[in-house]
Amino acid sequence: MALTQAEKNDIIKKYARHDGDTGSAEVQIAVLTADINEINGHMKEHKKDFHSQRGLLKKIGHRRNLLRYLRNKDVQRYRDLIKSLGLRR
Repeated sequence: MALTQAEKNDIIKKYARHDGDTGSAEVQIAVLTADINEINGHMKEHKKDFHSQRGLLKKIGHRRNLLRYLRNKDVQRYRDLIKSLGLRR
């Protein structure tokens, strides 16, 4: 159900701003988006799993806060990121 380390490393390589970057807003948002998509698939199968639903909502809220931070910090990076991730904002 969770992302494997290899999948996470691929996401980090794709969205890193410089070599060794794991903490930038872009990387964090991309990893959270992958996690959210995984949990969303799980929730379609297990509709009454309220513990996973709570975790999903927490991840969505965290991603929303990071997106707001990035939008206020640098609008162009924000627009590029949501376009590449396919988010609806």
